[in-house]
Amino acid sequence: MASVLLVGIGSTLILSERRWFARRPMDERLQPYVPGGWQRPPRLGVLSVGTFREVIRPLATSVGDLVGQVFGVRDDLPTRLARIHSPLDATALRVRQLGWAAGVMAAAAAVVMAASPPPALIVLTLVGAPLLAFLVIEQQVISASTRWQRRLFLELPVVSEQIGMLLSAGFSLGGALDRISQRGTGVCARDLQRVGRRIRQGLSESEALEEWAELADVAALHRLVSVLSLNRDTGDLGRLIAEEAKSVRREVHRQLITQIDRRAQQVWIPVTVATLVPGTLLLAVPFLQAMRLFGT
Repeated sequence: MASVLLVGIGSTLILSERRWFARRPMDERLQPYVPGGWQRPPRLGVLSVGTFREVIRPLATSVGDLVGQVFGVRDDLPTRLARIHSPLDATALRVRQLGWAAGVMAAAAAVVMAASPPPALIVLTLVGAPLLAFLVIEQQVISASTRWQRRLFLELPVVSEQIGMLLSAGFSLGGALDRISQRGTGVCARDLQRVGRRIRQGLSESEALEEWAELADVAALHRLVSVLSLNRDTGDLGRLIAEEAKSVRREVHRQLITQIDRRAQQVWIPVTVATLVPGTLLLAVPFLQAMRLFGT
């Protein structure tokens, strides 16, 4: 009965997209040609892909946010997606996660029915497999957001120096940001393109830069934006930006030194294991021999 129900629902959703099966009414076909008609959302049938999508989106969003909070994901998903310039919004990503989880659960159910494992393993497979698929996609977004922040932090000294040189050469702050966004190819250039769009939409330069800093959530960028906000209050902004660039470069150097030291320490882990294991075996031989002698 469950298979028949699923086949029926799937067939109805597929056929609802065919014109010969679900012909649109005359008023809906004429609606785009009426003044103001393109602004009205089209009516959706009771059994259609659009209706199913509208029903599943809130459910997917609620379930995804709940699972993320349970597993300690505190960062807002729309913020992470906007940070990496993803073409997907939060709802579309949640729907994709739910779809992958449902597909993995169906595959796990088929494997369980074929293998007939113990009940505990059945429950673990049916619950763990879709949850793992859901969390894998979540982790991909988190990793992409972390990599974007890291690349932004590494590019920031060079971009800061470029802004300082352009301001010292006579460019305005908006002109310097626009020039870097057009000629650059890194993550800072892409973010500055968004800053330029926000300025053209009516925000001031300081507001657009503060919005970028809040979205990127990088401490060095917050400091740079606080210096750039002094554009109208000081005439020696290039020197201040150069000093901030040197500070960011020193911070990058400190992190690099820390990373090198950590990796140097990690090198000794396999060496230590390779030394202790044979030594333990060599000590075990006389110990066992002594125990055998005392036992006799």
